[in-house]
Amino acid sequence: MKKMFRILTSLALVLALSLSMCSFAAADGYDKVVFAYATFNNIPTNDVKASVEEAINAITREKIGVEVQLMPVSIWEYSSAVSRGLQGGDQIDIFQTLGDLNVAITTDMALDITGMIDTCAAETKAVVGEDWLAACSFQGSIYGIPTMKPIALTPMVVYRQDIADELGLDFSGVSTPTDLTEIFRKVKEAHPEMTPLAAVNTGNIGLQLTVPNTDYLSDDYYTPKGVIMNDELTVKDFYATDEFKAICDLARTWYKEDLVMKDAATTSSTAAELMSTGNYFAYIASYSYPEEDTAQSLEPQCGGVDLGAKIIGSAFLDTTAINALTWCVASTSKVPEAALKFLNLTFTDVDIVNLLIYGLEGRDYVKNSDGSVSYPEGLDPNTVPYTAQLSCGTLGNFFIMYPMDVSNPESLAWELKQNQEAKTSVAMGFTFDNSRLKSQYTAVANVIEQYLPGLVCGSVDPEVDIPEFIERLNDAGMQDIIAGKQEQLDAWVEANK
Repeated sequence: MKKMFRILTSLALVLALSLSMCSFAAADGYDKVVFAYATFNNIPTNDVKASVEEAINAITREKIGVEVQLMPVSIWEYSSAVSRGLQGGDQIDIFQTLGDLNVAITTDMALDITGMIDTCAAETKAVVGEDWLAACSFQGSIYGIPTMKPIALTPMVVYRQDIADELGLDFSGVSTPTDLTEIFRKVKEAHPEMTPLAAVNTGNIGLQLTVPNTDYLSDDYYTPKGVIMNDELTVKDFYATDEFKAICDLARTWYKEDLVMKDAATTSSTAAELMSTGNYFAYIASYSYPEEDTAQSLEPQCGGVDLGAKIIGSAFLDTTAINALTWCVASTSKVPEAALKFLNLTFTDVDIVNLLIYGLEGRDYVKNSDGSVSYPEGLDPNTVPYTAQLSCGTLGNFFIMYPMDVSNPESLAWELKQNQEAKTSVAMGFTFDNSRLKSQYTAVANVIEQYLPGLVCGSVDPEVDIPEFIERLNDAGMQDIIAGKQEQLDAWVEANK
């Protein structure tokens, strides 16, 4: 009797394990993949989402033997939601990083896909290329695939076209931030009630991103620690460079002449909000689209006024620029090969990527005779049942998505050319592991938060504050960070000869 009980118990255990394993596969044998993606648009209802899933699965069942469950998450909650889900044991097979690939790798969220990519995503590997995949690698292993999109960010000044026309301002000779000084002076003279330059966001008037040929070596663009510049492989303190001093001096000139908003270092408003008030003429930021497209796309966000845009710097690609938006297979996935096969389709299958972005033709969008798409009559992004259109630059392959009817057909070629021809860092593919310098990173970040906004917004004197800033940074451990980066960079160079 006891023997029979043990046999029955064993059979029950096997059955339970089998049922558990089946939770990752559909009843008819298709692998089930959960695809978590960030959306700037409304989250669709369950029945609407199910209809898009079914249209996708009609393709994936036949092509790769997979059924997909969509998991759209609001962009504002995405990173925390995915992290909580993975830690809590939820099934999430594919997720994207939003500027935090290093965290996904070092916390073991992302799976090493090196051994699978040639069999499960060879087409995507060919589309993306070895150099871009290297930007998503760590210690020789590939942990993700970067979004294929216009990625080469170019610094631009975005300005009120109506004011420029009124004053006859000529932007043709403007190619650097310094060239804007006379433009801003003319605006201030003609419109003393208007501030020529708005902040982009808190503590940022855009000048840092105009410093050319700078690789931040895995740091945030706005708060770099150690950097390399101008094709040199020597790590420097960004804040001790002549280039940093120059942008601080320019910001100080603008501040003293009332050419930039006085509270730029502390404002909680964004550039779009400030431009919408009608009290500002321009702002500086980086974009990956042509000047005309950039201006046109920003007009609705900036109060509907006519805008112009002018490039005032050059595009530059470093590892962080490429891997900021990276798609990963979760290390907890029970169906990693199926997940990678579906991820491959988001880069290579026109029908799949457009279902993800636009939903169902006829209900959520209509095709136009020129190949573009628009929303059905009487509907818009807020009222169609399904759209993730605002996520078009974060999902799969942007270059095979249907263009919206407001797009310039020539822009796509320009954007692709920018990606191909932008200057590339000599350390492309290097990723810094700061795990041994956590305390220094925290201490240095606190000093940067205290000093940087005032310096780059012009509200403090760089002659006084930069030396003090550098001293405080060194006290906090900046030189340890620079030495650590140099050591790892040297090892990376040696390994990649």
